[in-house]
Amino acid sequence: MLSPAVENLVVQLAKLPGIGRRTAQRLAFHLLSARLEDAVELARAIEDVKTRVRFCRECGNLTEAELCEVCSDARRDRSVICVVEQPVDVVSLERTHEYRGLYHVLGGALSPIDGVEPGDLRIGGLLGRVEHGGIEEVVLATNPTMTGEATAAYIADRLRSKVRVTRLASGLPVGGDLEYADEVTLGRALAGRREM
Repeated sequence: MLSPAVENLVVQLAKLPGIGRRTAQRLAFHLLSARLEDAVELARAIEDVKTRVRFCRECGNLTEAELCEVCSDARRDRSVICVVEQPVDVVSLERTHEYRGLYHVLGGALSPIDGVEPGDLRIGGLLGRVEHGGIEEVVLATNPTMTGEATAAYIADRLRSKVRVTRLASGLPVGGDLEYADEVTLGRALAGRREM
């Protein structure tokens, strides 16, 4: 029903995370109805990001230079490293304006079922940064999923004797109802309770 070129566009768009075939078709038809200049601008932006953006040699965050903005900022607290799974996690934490230390992006989480072993992640680089000295605390900010928790536990085991290891607090979201919280979330909220 679709021409081969349109079908190929739909197939390529459907490869994006969270985009199913129907959404890919809507996007394809939107691009077909857009001005040629707009479609070409989108294509150039994709090509530009793929050729210019790379991983920071120090932390693994996205950058167009050798070092990312965080690693090259002399005002950052160089005694603390926050460990995250993906560069998008750095963006989320930076939006809070609460953290002023450095980051270390693992590039994923341990998942033996999916074939992701410690050697597949940037764990060795993290251990090297800690051993190099000057790091007083490592904040584990992996996702609160099975793989994120396993990754945090693995890293904590390797760092505990070398540096202070902390984990992001977890619990109830602001505005959430107890009635809708799962047992694990409620348990963590109780365990992490603090004085008022």
